[in-house]
Amino acid sequence: METLALQLTRQLTTTFFEDVLKSVLEFGRSIARVITAPINRIANACDVAGVLERRRFAAQIRRRARQMQRPRGRWPFGSLSELT
Repeated sequence: METLALQLTRQLTTTFFEDVLKSVLEFGRSIARVITAPINRIANACDVAGVLERRRFAAQIRRRARQMQRPRGRWPFGSLSELT
């Protein structure tokens, strides 16, 4: 049986490392976004047929459909929150 201090220390270290990992990943994503911004601008300028816009629209529709399928809360009737 672990002591309370040991459990607290373990929880704090895992939380700390999870936060560090998330911040490093977000920093990497922001750097990648800055690096690829000129490429995205060129791609959007060259998109004469509107293919990229249709893909973005389809992805947005899929994202909304997934959000509607998920329950909204942790309680059994969480998805009914939209009815109020």
